[in-house]
Order: sequence, then C-alpha cells, then structure tokens
Amino acid sequence: MDVKKIALLVGALVIAAVTAIMAKNMFSGASAPQAAAAVAPEPTGPKVLVATRALPVGTIIEPDSFRFQPWPKDLVQSAYYIEGEAEMGNMAGTVVRYAITAGQPITQGALVKPGDRGFLAAALGPGMRAVTVSVSAQSGVAGFVFPGDRIDLVLTQSVGGEGPELKASETIISNLRVLATDQRTVPTNEEGKTEVTTFSTVTLETTPRIAEKIAVAQTIGQLSLSLRSIADNAADLERAIAAGEVKVPEGSDPKADKQMLIAVASRPNDSATTFVTGADVSRFQRRSVPMQKSGNAGGSVSVAGGGTFAGPVVRVARGNNVTEVSVGGK
Repeated sequence: MDVKKIALLVGALVIAAVTAIMAKNMFSGASAPQAAAAVAPEPTGPKVLVATRALPVGTIIEPDSFRFQPWPKDLVQSAYYIEGEAEMGNMAGTVVRYAITAGQPITQGALVKPGDRGFLAAALGPGMRAVTVSVSAQSGVAGFVFPGDRIDLVLTQSVGGEGPELKASETIISNLRVLATDQRTVPTNEEGKTEVTTFSTVTLETTPRIAEKIAVAQTIGQLSLSLRSIADNAADLERAIAAGEVKVPEGSDPKADKQMLIAVASRPNDSATTFVTGADVSRFQRRSVPMQKSGNAGGSVSVAGGGTFAGPVVRVARGNNVTEVSVGGK
C-alpha cells in the first residue's frame, strides 16, 4: 500500500477521534433543562360561598358547612353568595333544598330559611312525615327541648272498669327528632344565643306508620316528652348490631357503611316499648286491668294496642261442663 494513502487514513482517524471527544465534552458539560411544573394562576375574581363537604337534601347548615373561596370573575353568577355583599348572620340553621356537592358554590335558591315557605318540608328526611303534638310545661321538659334534639314519647292513660282504675304509662316511640317547638325551628334567638322558653306544641319527624300511632295515642291519654342523651344513639346502635338487628355488609365502602349506620341510628323506633303500671309505683295501686262494668264473661276488656286483657277468673268443672266465674281483686 502507498505510504501516502496510509498517512492520510491515519490522519483522518485521528481527526475523527478528536472531534468525537470534543463533542462528548461539549454535550456533557451543558446542564440539562429542568422541568418546571406549571402553576395554575390564582383566580382574581371575588370570593364566593362554596360547600366544604357534600350537603344532601334536608341538611341543616352549620358554620363549618361553607367557606369563601376565590372564583373567576367571568364565572360569578348573581345567585352566588359573594363576600362583603351577602348577609351571613342568618345563614346557620337554613336547610338545603337541592343537593350540593363539595366545592360547589352555594346559590340562594338552594337554601330555605326558617319561616320561609317549604322550610319544614325541606327539613324532613326522605319518606318521613311531620306530626305536631300538644304538650304542657310539665310534659314538655319545662322548655329544655330544642329543635334538633331527640326525644322519647310517653303515653299515660287510665283504664276504667269495676273497682279502682289502672294507672299506666308506656314509652310508645323512641328516638324521635324534634323539628320545631311552637313555630321555632332553630334553638337560638335572633342574637344567636340559646334561649329556654316554654311551648305548647312540638313538631316531630316520624315515619307514616308512627304518625298514625301518634294520632291515635293523642285520643287515648296524655303524651309527654322524655329528652334523650346525645350518647344514646350510639349505644342503641351498638346493641342493635350485637343483636343482629342491623347487618353491616362485608367488604363495602367504609363511607357508605358510615352513612348507613348514621341513618339507622337516627330512625325512630316503635318496637322496643316499655311500660309501668300503678302497682310498680305504689302497693295500693292496681297491676291488672279492671273488669268492665258491662259484666263480660271473664272480665275481659279491650285496651290500646288491639289486645284483650282478662281479669281474674276461676274455672269450675262439673263433669264435662266447664264454667268460668270472674272474681274481683287486683
């Protein structure tokens, strides 16, 4: 091979190697561009009232249910509550008429204020009814029952017949939510302070079946309110779960389970009734139902609840003939 060609080939290889080394050093020395996250511009419009959590229909608004948040000026509507323009003093105690999702602006038409048309209907849960009963200062816990509290309903009655009457009281329904006392639907006055006042009527949230029972109970005897503790609902729910009355599905959504348990704990109950007769209070009172004055065989008498109670009887057998003879006494 020609020496001149070999020299040219070696020179080309040297030049290529030097060029490659220079290019490598140049690219490695340059710093790679840093990727920067795009920052969304903060809305520059006014602050509007938004829901801090999901507010289903019938939810009573509380101070922590809403907050003001900046909103794009072009998207602000006249129905929004705007900071500095809306009156927030009477916001607490209003009821949600239409469902509101978390972060959604609250519109003026989505809330119903106490005293407005449709307020009580919006405060009722799905499938529930509102029933009003008459009470006195004594039967109404001296005015210490407020809207939002839960009570038990006690029926006191006297069953007449031959001899002394039977005095009895019975807890016919438990865990009823108070919707209003007289025409008062919030527990505070205009100044925002809790005020104890006596009332003559109380409106309760019930199921249709329980509403019928209350209507009949008002014709039988006197109804009294028994105020429940806040902790009673949780205790009753735990007992119902332990007894198998409430079935919690396995492997389901924890949030759905929580909502289901809250709904179960807040429903009224007319099955676990208790009663006390006069003999449980005084030894000089009756324990059994007195015989009717009409002289029915066996001294039977019909009372509330559809049952028939019989007084003391003696069965006398003469051969194949059996005769029942009623006797008096407690």
